[in-house]
Amino acid sequence: MKTRAQALKYGLSFPDTFQDAPFHDRNWQLVRYKPNNKAFLWTYEKDGYICLNVKADPEWRDFWRNTFASVQPGYHQNKDHWNTIILDGSIPDKDIKRMIAESYDMIAVSPTQRIYEAVRKIPAGHVATYGQIAELAGNPRMSRAVGNALHKNPDPDGTPCFRVVNSKGELSGEFAFGGAGRQQALLEADGIEVADGRVDLAKYGIEVADGIIL
Repeated sequence: MKTRAQALKYGLSFPDTFQDAPFHDRNWQLVRYKPNNKAFLWTYEKDGYICLNVKADPEWRDFWRNTFASVQPGYHQNKDHWNTIILDGSIPDKDIKRMIAESYDMIAVSPTQRIYEAVRKIPAGHVATYGQIAELAGNPRMSRAVGNALHKNPDPDGTPCFRVVNSKGELSGEFAFGGAGRQQALLEADGIEVADGRVDLAKYGIEVADGIIL
């Protein structure tokens, strides 16, 4: 990730976000969370590079600064709570996205709610994997959290967790869906074929890129 457009696109992939330019200065482009209007991603050009300011948990703030020379105390912001990421090509995309996701987590709804929102985006007649739901929810590393959230799903009618399978297309534990064969029955009612406890991902799986369903 080296461009402002890439950073803004990823920031805007999170639920309930919008882009803002509040300072009458086009160099400063922010991404805010609609419910509380808080900014979690600031973008601007400085010294020839695009820079990002992200909110940082004190437990991770120094880890990121010590790991990457291009992560520095927040420019023009509280240095105890914000980091600046310089997009000079030295930081892997996955780590930049993780820092942005962590910033979003700190000002937005809980990861569990983002997981449920991601599941509700799966189109009828399709399935998604746990990893894809984690990516749609803003953190590709939280596949285990996806499983935990779906097993505790308080609204199975509104949040169709039966459309989530593992990376091989295999169905989840039966207990999560109300008994033996329940997930298969729900999938088949949705128009999805199940053979030997598995769904053909090539036929029924969604495609996700940069946190967006294609």
